[in-house]
Amino acid sequence: MRFSPNRLSVARKRRMLNKKGFAELAGVAHHTVVRCEKGDTNAPTLENVQGFSEATGFPPGFFYLPDVEEPESASFRSYTTMSAAIREAALASGAIGFLISDWIEERFDLPAISIPDLHLFDPEAAAISLRQQWQLGEKPVSNMLQLLESKGVRVFSLAENTNAVNAYSLWRKDKPYIFLNTMKTAESSRFDAAHELGHLVLHQDGGAMGREAEDQANQFASAFLMPKADLLASLPRVHSLEQLIRAKSRWRVSLAALNYRLHKLGLLTDWRYRDFCIEIAKRGYNRDEPHGIARERSVVWQKVLKALWAERTTQADIARALHLPESEVNDLIFGIVHSGGVERPERPERGISPVNDTDA
Repeated sequence: MRFSPNRLSVARKRRMLNKKGFAELAGVAHHTVVRCEKGDTNAPTLENVQGFSEATGFPPGFFYLPDVEEPESASFRSYTTMSAAIREAALASGAIGFLISDWIEERFDLPAISIPDLHLFDPEAAAISLRQQWQLGEKPVSNMLQLLESKGVRVFSLAENTNAVNAYSLWRKDKPYIFLNTMKTAESSRFDAAHELGHLVLHQDGGAMGREAEDQANQFASAFLMPKADLLASLPRVHSLEQLIRAKSRWRVSLAALNYRLHKLGLLTDWRYRDFCIEIAKRGYNRDEPHGIARERSVVWQKVLKALWAERTTQADIARALHLPESEVNDLIFGIVHSGGVERPERPERGISPVNDTDA
């Protein structure tokens, strides 16, 4: 069996350890870790590999499988305070997500991919065009996560215990992936999902980067979740913040997002917009959303897990098959089992059709 330097690097990054700190935890010399990750040394001893395993929580067998593919041109929606360690951990989580996705796709037919290339459109026009292609009209999107899954997006959750990284997206082997941080409010997660959809449709050509791309994705998300015509019909005049608090449930967005959208559409003056921003912050609504909505759940993963359970296959079995810590599998698929989102079927189910049960 060949030792994989690439897998050692992924496991270390998942624990947000630099090489020096990792070496101390593993009980090996610093230069041993450096040389092992570079692959310019003989295979590490079994004792060293055991140390790597204990330091990361990854089974020893994980380090002796083919190299894993790590996300490269991922589009991050993040704060400027995101450290290199957090970014690397999030990307390493993506590499593990690829392993799980490939394992699932060998066994199940997932929804067909229907994500067009709209890079020639401006963000507002792209949102309108996509709504037309998906036959959504002007109605609010009732479940953003399930809509994405029904269109073939592979959606995973990030386990990072921080708000420093919100979400990221990328194309891999002509398949779209989105990784969401579920620590935020349900409304913010919906916006993050729409933001990443914006990247997937607007930036397939790689033309826009950095702040420009983030601004475009924000504009797309705002227009996609809160169509102009529907807003004008529902809120032709705005008198108070209380009015927005009552109205925001229609579009299932945050109070701040609705306030921003109304201002951009010219339905709020600069003065009133700033006044509402101050009041939102004063009341703490930028942290705890008033009249919050329930967090959206994955239909695809619910169906996949039910079908696997019918064959007596659990998340622990997936972890063992891929030589992963079970926690990594749980975290990436939204912790559905532990949150009670899935019930074991009374009798076996034959096959799954996730796209038919979406609520979009």
